[in-house]
Amino acid sequence: MTLAAIAITILMIMAASEAQAQTYTVIHNFTGGADGGGPDSTLAIDAAGNLYGTAATGGNSSGNCYGSCGLVFKMKASGSGWVLTPLYAFTGGSDGSAPAGVVFGPDGALYGTTTAGGVSCSSNRQYGCGTVFTVRPSATVCKSALCPWSESVLYRFTGSPGDGAAPNAPVAFDQAGNLYGTTVQGGVANNFGCPYGHDWCGTVFELSPSDGGWTETVPYIFPLLGSAGQNPESGLAIDAAGNLYGTALVGGVNGGGTVFELTPSSSGWVENNLYSLPDGNNTGDFPHGTLIFDPAGNLYGTTSVGGQNGGGTVFELSPSGGGWSYSLVYGLSGFEQDGPETGVTRDSAGNLYGTAYELGNNAGQIFKLTPSNGGWTYTLLHQFDYNDGCLPVGGVTVDAHGNLFGTASACGTYGSGVVWEITPN
Repeated sequence: MTLAAIAITILMIMAASEAQAQTYTVIHNFTGGADGGGPDSTLAIDAAGNLYGTAATGGNSSGNCYGSCGLVFKMKASGSGWVLTPLYAFTGGSDGSAPAGVVFGPDGALYGTTTAGGVSCSSNRQYGCGTVFTVRPSATVCKSALCPWSESVLYRFTGSPGDGAAPNAPVAFDQAGNLYGTTVQGGVANNFGCPYGHDWCGTVFELSPSDGGWTETVPYIFPLLGSAGQNPESGLAIDAAGNLYGTALVGGVNGGGTVFELTPSSSGWVENNLYSLPDGNNTGDFPHGTLIFDPAGNLYGTTSVGGQNGGGTVFELSPSGGGWSYSLVYGLSGFEQDGPETGVTRDSAGNLYGTAYELGNNAGQIFKLTPSNGGWTYTLLHQFDYNDGCLPVGGVTVDAHGNLFGTASACGTYGSGVVWEITPN
């Protein structure tokens, strides 16, 4: 046998072994109509085990969008299956369009961003600069089988100098109830354009509750040049001291993106570049997804490209001597841009779970990394086959029983993506 054939055989044996250890099930096939389509974000979960997410398209077919405008949905277990309920369908006007995930706020409502819609944009964006929104159950008693939630817009981005445009990730709350996020574009004008995206290089924004509304400030604007990087596509992690941690997709010292920290001070926020990718040692580049902390204060993230095996990486940054030390958790096997489009999720046992956009047969994978003898062991949990979904962009959600949930942005029965579940046997 050739080396390639041997490698394929080993992978098939591993996949078969893992298939005996858990069960993969599609719990919803999106039609691209009233139930939405193109789910591309990580699901939120409540204490009762209900799932909440967004579909980037579908919903309101008469909306002012390029196609339909997307929606927020809920999934509830019912008998032996699941039922999807649309909570709010965007119109593409002042309420936004193309939602990019939701999280629970301190008040129990759902909060998120839309990449487009809102108000006309001074940046080069035909369909608006995006919004920050909240959706919550109606204050009145619902008497129908389908009970839509009400949406409120907290902020509409303008794309003008000093403001952001195109938020493309979920938001995060600090202990005081302030809300933080990133925009891929906007910030400051320049005559050259950023390495990725449109005219400007992106921002970190803050929304603070104020007199029954919200006040926006911009803690940081990414510059065209320098070590900070540009075009942050990920959300933010927040530590107990209120420091913000995130990734910039491109730029930095080596051009392959950065991991950064923003620290509040009496004179404003101070940016610190924790790490620039790639460093020439198979670290991968183009970091995607929100960073996560473990109980020891270590950060975990992903890159979508490169690494020692070509399919992107999972990495760890650990506090060390007043700085941060990089270590490779795992180098995924694949080709350029096959790797993770989002971050990893950690369970209570310290295992990491993630998705890879096109690894395997160009359809994508779900994987697990287990701490083992000072290193990490990779396990393939599921290889998408197009019929059961493909091209996962969102990450993995773990419930209290160890079941895994997530989305694939395309394929499935109707070609518009799926929600999936993996249950341990």
